[in-house]
Amino acid sequence: MPETVTAAMVVIGDEILSGRTKDKNVGHLADIMTAIGIDLKEVRIVPDEEDEIVAAVNALRPRYAYVFTTGGIGPTHDDITADAISKAFGVPCDYDAKALAMMEAAYVKRGLEMTAARKRMARMPVGAKHIRNPISTAPGFQMENVYVMAGVPSIFQAMLDNVVPTLKTGQKLLSATVHCPYGEGAVAEALAAIQKAHPDTIIGSYPKSFDGKFSTDLVIRSRSPEALAAAEADVAGMVAGIGKAA
Repeated sequence: MPETVTAAMVVIGDEILSGRTKDKNVGHLADIMTAIGIDLKEVRIVPDEEDEIVAAVNALRPRYAYVFTTGGIGPTHDDITADAISKAFGVPCDYDAKALAMMEAAYVKRGLEMTAARKRMARMPVGAKHIRNPISTAPGFQMENVYVMAGVPSIFQAMLDNVVPTLKTGQKLLSATVHCPYGEGAVAEALAAIQKAHPDTIIGSYPKSFDGKFSTDLVIRSRSPEALAAAEADVAGMVAGIGKAA
């Protein structure tokens, strides 16, 4: 079977932690990773503090095939991600000549001045590879297995679209859902036994409530169609058995 490919994410920004900005990038990345067969295993949210960013990136990059970061590569004084990634890899952070040329051409075309603040967005670790930004030109960058992208959702998504074709993917996770018209308490014990009997699956229960009535969606996931079908049959049989006993 194809190997499992894993990923982690570092969301950078005081505005996320304070609640002033509501994150939209975690869900999008999770959806894309699931669709292409990469397991997003961990997400960390860190403040705009260099040491915190360095610690998170250096903790995650040896553990997972890919690490994606969002936020902190804009034009303001608190956009310090480029410096932090440079420190994490032990290389200088400097203006990238290619990025500067692209940005200068884009600003001239738009009739805007290449200010010192805008110029900051061309800084990246020496040796980094560009991640194309089709929306606002200023590129993200890649250092080994770490992909550094913007926090603005539309720009993050556009950058990610350019990254995805370059990634090594694993076998996609298949899923099936069995609706149970009872609450979790009615199925918890039997569901645990089914999970133990089917170690090649992941079984989750998701309670729902409508008009005071409780029900549960039982979701089975597996990379093996055969394992998925066998577990789904047992879960469906369990739900049917509760109905007969009621």
